[in-house]
Amino acid sequence: MVCRNVYETLYSAINFLDNMIIINGKQTAADLRLKLKNEVDNLKFKFSKIPGLTVILVGEDAPSKIYVKNKEKSAKEIGLKSEIIKYPNTIDEKIVLNKIHELNKDDSVSGILVQLPLPKHINTKKIIDAINPDKDVDGFHPKNVGNLSSGHESPVPCTPQGCLILIKSIEPNLSGKKAVVLGRSNLNGKPMTQLLLNENCTVTIAHSKTKNLKEECLKADILVVAVGIPKLVKGDWVKKDSIVIDVGINKTEKGIIGDVDFAQASKFAKAITPVPGGVGPMTIACLLKNTIDSFKRSIV
Repeated sequence: MVCRNVYETLYSAINFLDNMIIINGKQTAADLRLKLKNEVDNLKFKFSKIPGLTVILVGEDAPSKIYVKNKEKSAKEIGLKSEIIKYPNTIDEKIVLNKIHELNKDDSVSGILVQLPLPKHINTKKIIDAINPDKDVDGFHPKNVGNLSSGHESPVPCTPQGCLILIKSIEPNLSGKKAVVLGRSNLNGKPMTQLLLNENCTVTIAHSKTKNLKEECLKADILVVAVGIPKLVKGDWVKKDSIVIDVGINKTEKGIIGDVDFAQASKFAKAITPVPGGVGPMTIACLLKNTIDSFKRSIV
């Protein structure tokens, strides 16, 4: 599970604008990476070994290639062993599965990540299920999903984990808060809901089919939005003095924008993440954290 000390209020990661807080995910991620680098140095000194992260990339999807490159760069910066295995878009599914089985047995590999999306001829579920749950640093394996839902220790999906760190940098004690998660995906919405429940929040999970969606959002002390619809959430959807976390990344002619209308929502929120520079940087930082945690579990 996410370490408690990560949630300490990070004043260096907060900007204030007319008494409204812009949560600086880029700085928070940098602070977390520094802590992780120190941890890797200590592990290397104590065990003469370092955690290793292996990423499998299939195809030529441009965003995936950029994302994987950033993962490799960040991993090396904090001292992790980093490897990228690249396959062409036409690769046979069996070859990818065989490679995963090989990595599962490799003691130098602490974490395995298969970059999504995969080509249509490859069964994503079969690929995720093949990863050793102890090396599943994305937290997508069914065993880890079940453990998270049951409140047991498990790798936590990176983006929801990053969101929770950002929320708790503003409000360390979430007990009794009303949270609304807008979006029900397996990658973000569902694990985010479980994390907030574990913090003793009262949680509503909403989606595009929810009736009176605006009214539901207005109830939220904490509003997490991950639906992939540009500027869906307007200012009059936001409860005064709430915390708004925008997970959306939407490419438009005007650049990258989120699922929340930042200009409008910032007039009501106590704290809000920008896009870009909010949740995005936290995803990679939490991936590195999961890799280190996997390494530590393997040497206990």
